[in-house]
Amino acid sequence: MRSIRTLLKNELKLNIRDMNMVIFAVILPLIVLLILGLMYGTEPAADGAAYTFMEQSFGALCCISICASGFMGLPLVVAGYRERKILKRFQVTPVSPAKLLLVEFLIYIIYCILSMITLFPAAMLFWKIRIHGSFLLFLGSWLLTMLSTLSIGLLVGGIAKNTKSASVAACILYFPMLIFSGATLPFEVMPAAMQKMIGIFPLTQGIQLMKAAFLGLPVENVLLSVAVMCAVTLVCFAVSVKCFKWE
Repeated sequence: MRSIRTLLKNELKLNIRDMNMVIFAVILPLIVLLILGLMYGTEPAADGAAYTFMEQSFGALCCISICASGFMGLPLVVAGYRERKILKRFQVTPVSPAKLLLVEFLIYIIYCILSMITLFPAAMLFWKIRIHGSFLLFLGSWLLTMLSTLSIGLLVGGIAKNTKSASVAACILYFPMLIFSGATLPFEVMPAAMQKMIGIFPLTQGIQLMKAAFLGLPVENVLLSVAVMCAVTLVCFAVSVKCFKWE
């Protein structure tokens, strides 16, 4: 545990100095919140709706940080370390692949938590949002969404040969998930055929659970969504450790 704490402390300092994830995982969601708030304020999501547009969109806003951390942060850092031979230096230390990947995983969990604890007070203070459903269910949905998304990024970083290949894979994952999972475009306005296609994305499953929990709406196939995200998390983490290469 002591080695993990030391490694986490040092890696977190290096990551913060780079500022990329501070901007894209913490500041960017706040900017999007501000833009949406200025556009929609406390307007109802639809005629007669008991919740506002901001409340309907809050789960998706939380996923902007998750997407940035999981697809544009985590895999590029690990692959960059491999390309610059930094991992080769770790190889001669007691640090195992599982321990190293866990530390990087924890760093981006910290970013997601920071984003959440800045978004929530800001949205409550300025746009009076409130949870119509269960806070615990919302928090559980957010946690599963975060873990499953970050685990995919961990897998990419664990097996990518260099930053270029990791960047290509990350872009292929990042933009479709960001645009079509419901994080930007509302899932409900998409054609039925597209909804079925993107329904397999863990991020889509997570956003729908988060929205239902936040607004107190019923959701179908809850156990299936939870099972999918748990399976993705376990499989991706196991494969990233098993197939990890130091160089």
